[in-house]
Amino acid sequence: MDQSVVMELARQGIMVTLMVTMPILAVALFTGLIVSVFQAVTQIQEMTLTYLPKIIGAGLIVVFMGGWMLQTLVNFMHLCLNMATKVGG
Repeated sequence: MDQSVVMELARQGIMVTLMVTMPILAVALFTGLIVSVFQAVTQIQEMTLTYLPKIIGAGLIVVFMGGWMLQTLVNFMHLCLNMATKVGG
């Protein structure tokens, strides 16, 4: 296995990480932004108000996209294991 194969595997690992985490992070970001605007408009400065909508949003994303996320991770793991068997032999 040469350096280009290792670099390609690392690049794919970073891409899989971004693909799996970005939906959850995006929902948390936009939910936090909406709650912050709501707090600024209504002048409610409760620190714990942002946690519940973010947790619910992240939970919904995991429920609706969890199968795709798991399948993406499993496919990447198969690729890693296939590469590992080529190194040994």
